[in-house]
Amino acid sequence: MTAAVTVHDFEVTRADGARQSLAEYRGEVLLIVNVASQCGFTPQYEGLQALQEAYGERGFRVLGFPCNQFGRQEPGDADSIRVCGLRYGVSFPVLARIEVNGRGADPLFAHLRSACPGALGTQRIKWNFTKFLVGRDGRVIRRFAPMRRPEELRAAIEQALDEPAPARAE
Repeated sequence: MTAAVTVHDFEVTRADGARQSLAEYRGEVLLIVNVASQCGFTPQYEGLQALQEAYGERGFRVLGFPCNQFGRQEPGDADSIRVCGLRYGVSFPVLARIEVNGRGADPLFAHLRSACPGALGTQRIKWNFTKFLVGRDGRVIRRFAPMRRPEELRAAIEQALDEPAPARAE
């Protein structure tokens, strides 16, 4: 019997171009967000950072994935994306720009969309700042629409953090 695919099975590209395995986050609760620096929701960076600060020591991590597919609201290069993060005091990882929908969609986001469809069962991500909460075991727990402010996710994050970490195979 094969194990189900989890977020830990994927590699992503960091802002510096290096590849990183998400298995490095095994045992942590993740909030994976497609972000943009010129979006009406961009001030959510502050709320995402507040969540990182509030729960980071308990094994929580926000991962931001810049995306330019919605209104071309992330047109810049890695340096301009980094400047936006600095403006909001972001300490969580903001990775390389990706696509979240269509043929060029990053495999991680194809998995997230499939594992946790949106309203009415639609898989397509509708806009920037769609958020996916991932448990310590790498399974997608819940999807949140862009208009859900980060501070509204606290109860769901706390519940996920209270779940025991999965046993590691030896």
